[in-house]
Amino acid sequence: MSSRERILGRVRRALADVPPGEDVPVERDYLREHGERTAEETVDLLAENLADYRAVVHRTDAGSLPGVIAELLAAHGASTVLVPPGLDERWLAAAEVTQVPDEASSTPYELDRVDSVVTACAVAVAETGTIVLDGSPDQGRRRISLIPDHHICVVRVPGQVVASVPQALERLDPARPSTWISGPSATSDIELDRVEGVHGPRTLEVVLVR
Repeated sequence: MSSRERILGRVRRALADVPPGEDVPVERDYLREHGERTAEETVDLLAENLADYRAVVHRTDAGSLPGVIAELLAAHGASTVLVPPGLDERWLAAAEVTQVPDEASSTPYELDRVDSVVTACAVAVAETGTIVLDGSPDQGRRRISLIPDHHICVVRVPGQVVASVPQALERLDPARPSTWISGPSATSDIELDRVEGVHGPRTLEVVLVR
């Protein structure tokens, strides 16, 4: 008997008393979050865990956001920036860079030549220091957040911040592709030498905007 047959056999035995066509109830009595926090404390936890994953965290308000993004792009030496189709055009109003639209026809080589990308996010998880993109118009296709070396992601706080993964899942459409990002791309070899930028951006900057 193969491993596959063993597993399917266990599933069949577990469902033996369930009438055909009837849904099986799934117990979801796990903790929805660890501890009680105010909205401000939840945002602080997000910032702490993002920084722990070596993301660079900035805080600002909506009026100052264009200036902050312009400063971040200038500090990175960016002359070009990828722009999702639904990104608020005011966010880049102060930046002196060439805007490259997110187009289906763009090749990976063309995207790799772009210096930076600016996106919004769908939700951010405080307990894990994770930002989630779901391909909405202000976030663009998944590949634009994976190929450029520098990613600036804007998170609206406290509205887009949740404490835990279960709370984040409730906000996401399961039919949309989601990208879960915890810090810049990183990997390590057998000697645990950390290398950043292999599977995605070398630099992740998260702007928490009130």
